[in-house]
Amino acid sequence: VGRAVRAMPFVQVTWLPKAARTAEVRKQVADAIIKAMVGVKEAEISPQNLVVRFGESVDGFPLPKGYSENPELQAPVKK
Repeated sequence: VGRAVRAMPFVQVTWLPKAARTAEVRKQVADAIIKAMVGVKEAEISPQNLVVRFGESVDGFPLPKGYSENPELQAPVKK
């Protein structure tokens, strides 16, 4: 694994059940993913470099904001 990949992990969740597609549930899922990944010390993942996004963009609209401890990584992303 290249150093750049370890330095800036990006996780994209491509599916959640319809009942779970609320902002509150997405935040809880993202927090759990971040906690799990940062908790693996050998992976050397900093929470400041980790972003979790949900792949729900349609017809060129931007992806919803990312979930990260780093505010710069939270902006919507044009797909």
